[in-house]
Amino acid sequence: MDSNKILIVDDQYGIRVLLDEVFRKEGYQTFQAANGKQALELVEKNEPDLVILDMKIPGMDGLEILRRIKAYNQEVQVIMITAYGELDLIQEAMQLGALTHFTKPFDIDELRQMVGDYLASVPK
Repeated sequence: MDSNKILIVDDQYGIRVLLDEVFRKEGYQTFQAANGKQALELVEKNEPDLVILDMKIPGMDGLEILRRIKAYNQEVQVIMITAYGELDLIQEAMQLGALTHFTKPFDIDELRQMVGDYLASVPK
């Protein structure tokens, strides 16, 4: 059985490493990107099942990355991570097809649970 693939996109190294560690322990295959260009290359190369995407990334922001991921493959699901108070951006992200969002600082166990529940429900 193939393990699910998760792409973690955040310009903060510490958050990427933390999420990477958590999801690897859960048995997922993980990839990391620090910016939009890397994220889109990894989406095309690795076809992740799920992308965890920070809204605020220098250069290409989270909404633009989300838009491009969905344009490339509508099936790829995206969980947005936002800073407190970005409600207008969250609404736009949901309209663009984001699965859900978490606000920083997020509860790592809640995020892990959400990811686990979602990926368990996806037909292989």
